[in-house]
Amino acid sequence: MQSVRQFSVDPAVPEALSGLNQLANNLHWCWDREVQQLFAGLHPDAWAESGHQPLAMLGMITPTEWARLAKDPSVVTAVADAVDRLDAALTSPRWFQTKSSDAPSPLDLVAYFSPEFGISETVPQYSGGLGILAGDHLKASSDLGIPLVGIGLLYAEGYFRQSLDADGWQQERFPRLEPTAMALTNTGLHVSIDLAGDVVDVAIWRADVGRISLYLLDAPGVTDRLYGGDVEHRLRQEMVLGIAGVRALRALGLAPQVFHTNEGHAGFLALERIRELVAGGFSFAEAVEATRAGGVFTTHTPVPAGIDRFPRELIGKYFSAYVAEVGITFDQLMAIGHRVDEPDETRFNMAVMGLRLAARANGVAKLHGAVSREMFNGMWPGVPVDEVPIGSITNGVHAHSWVSPEIDQLLREGIHGVWDGADDQSWARAAQIPAGAVWAARSAGRGRLVAFVRDRMGDGILDPDILTIGFARRFATYKRATLLLSHPDRLRRLLLDPDRPVQFVFAGKAHPADHPGKEMIQGIERFARELDVRHRFVFLPDYDIAVARAMYHGCDVWLNNPRRPLEACGTSGMKASLNGAMNCSIRDGWWDEWSDGGGNGWDIASADDDPDSNRRDQREALNLFGLLEQDIMPLFYDTSGASPDADDLPIGWIDKMRRNWMSLGPKVTASRMVRDYITELYEPAAAASTVINADGAKPARVLSAWKETVLGAWPEVAVTTLDTDTSPGRAGQTRTVRATVDLGGLTPADVTVQVLHGPIDSHGELLAEPARIALAYDASGVWLGEYTVGRSGAYGLTARVLPLNPLLANPFEVGCIAWAQ
Repeated sequence: MQSVRQFSVDPAVPEALSGLNQLANNLHWCWDREVQQLFAGLHPDAWAESGHQPLAMLGMITPTEWARLAKDPSVVTAVADAVDRLDAALTSPRWFQTKSSDAPSPLDLVAYFSPEFGISETVPQYSGGLGILAGDHLKASSDLGIPLVGIGLLYAEGYFRQSLDADGWQQERFPRLEPTAMALTNTGLHVSIDLAGDVVDVAIWRADVGRISLYLLDAPGVTDRLYGGDVEHRLRQEMVLGIAGVRALRALGLAPQVFHTNEGHAGFLALERIRELVAGGFSFAEAVEATRAGGVFTTHTPVPAGIDRFPRELIGKYFSAYVAEVGITFDQLMAIGHRVDEPDETRFNMAVMGLRLAARANGVAKLHGAVSREMFNGMWPGVPVDEVPIGSITNGVHAHSWVSPEIDQLLREGIHGVWDGADDQSWARAAQIPAGAVWAARSAGRGRLVAFVRDRMGDGILDPDILTIGFARRFATYKRATLLLSHPDRLRRLLLDPDRPVQFVFAGKAHPADHPGKEMIQGIERFARELDVRHRFVFLPDYDIAVARAMYHGCDVWLNNPRRPLEACGTSGMKASLNGAMNCSIRDGWWDEWSDGGGNGWDIASADDDPDSNRRDQREALNLFGLLEQDIMPLFYDTSGASPDADDLPIGWIDKMRRNWMSLGPKVTASRMVRDYITELYEPAAAASTVINADGAKPARVLSAWKETVLGAWPEVAVTTLDTDTSPGRAGQTRTVRATVDLGGLTPADVTVQVLHGPIDSHGELLAEPARIALAYDASGVWLGEYTVGRSGAYGLTARVLPLNPLLANPFEVGCIAWAQ
């Protein structure tokens, strides 16, 4: 029957244990192992039944049990100690504070916008890698003391729960979520947003993630389901995230200098910031300059098809009032999300807007940065690919969220007490960690994974003592989860090898509308149901943070075989590596950057030069089988090198685990990633934002007027002469170059004249990344400089003119470049 009156009931926690409420309501417990042990020890049955959700568990404890716990001095002391540790984590100086004490940081506050945040399986507001990265970003920011707030959406249903039917076909279920059960606090604040005449009230909820506040926006009818609905519903959600997100910050009294857009979904935040400034008396162009300086845009997409694009008529429906309010035409608005090199594309491109309205942009791995520069090169006509202003910061993972208790203890003792922030020298100590301790930690994780799988799927599945390989990720076709199934008989021989058997654990979800992805799951599940291999080959349904964590703890090898270069980063292998698992991967994403060619894992040879995708898949599958049969399985079972004090241990495998930690430990952590964001993006953006918005943002007005002048004069700017000695020379020789330039009415202070020189091909084209020098202006009107001739062979040089202004984030943002002819 339906209730007619509703209210919430708080757990009856006694005063002596009241600190438990504070501990349960701050998601810091997600990565504080001691607090988790405290909760588990209060009532093991309730802890298990609650799904390791502290708030739910507290509500299951009866008043009688509470009375008993409150009289136990050890429990009272443990709670008090845990509260003290949490207070220290929230208030004590961390990396950012100690760094800033040496040289004051220009950074006061970052607002980090993302459509999803993966903090814990108990807060299901995530679907996959983008959200998990965002959650790890917040956790690492808390650990490092970064002044940052998160902005996201509160989904009433979150992502789906997965099950498989009798045919192995994915089924989706969307349970309703209760915010208070997820340790969310209603701030009581509201903002509103007009969605094409539909004025939507948006409530602001807060999650405490350590010392970081994550604000989630609740818009009934809009934020109903993560990545649900049609393209119009997606647009409405992204308007709430970006536009209402900025309004929420204002309602909270927060004034960030830096606005970080995690992928294009939140891109409308820049339009809202521009609208605010126009309402304060700025022109649209001036407001753009004041806004861009503090903008950071991170792209996660390695293919154009993965970018959100909205039809022109839909943008017209939702932004017709906006263009009138800010004083521009609708075509001017559309131009912000349109590429001139895509004349037939009429849709509004969210990534293009993100790049245009943020002064700084990055990919999420070095290879992905290169792919992004190539993909977006057309936005900067005339600019060489290697100079496209998109950098890269390789992702990292929040170490303490993902490592097993045994590995954590091993690394604390063998590397450093704060091993997730340790340097190369500290990680080199991994070579000295005793082999027996390494193997015991690995075996404990594998045993726990087997128990986890059996608990969900029944006894007799998997073996805690044999080589375990994991594959867990979103089931998109380019990730090729079924690559091994291309040779089922060969795979069966691996699984059933009497001396060196192997077992596989697969997990992952396909988007509800992705039928090819569902077919891949079905293929794996059907093979897993075959009687002779079902104990060695499993698909573990309902992939979430808990499933992923169990797999990272227990797998010996982490398999990743996407089509290169379609993996932007792929952080799951990082989490596995911290747990001592070795990566067996195509050199794509982060692995392309940090694989050492065989010492810290295995490279699957990529045939990305093969235009036939089926033949390419076959070639790469054969190489993968060869690695498994000839390298991985023999090494895992080889105990011939065991010493008397390390009986029956696979010493070669353990040495490879140590090499894995030594080479990857300093690199793959989110603490490294966030420190890179601070120094390379956040602090420069904060400094630029402060400068350009000083004195009532007068510099923004000046820069806008200067750009208008430059754009008007640029058609007349040209390199009229370029002179240098072209007689045969020697490598290392210094030569002089001089140029004359028609400035088209600009002054020498408005431009920089550069010479690019280096080896050339048979067509006279400069090869990749030529050397560059800036010429000095001579009072006589000539630009002069010297350059050093590089390696022998055909050599050439050219010159170019670029706009120059100290307020520019990069010389290409004006969109003007004049090359010597």
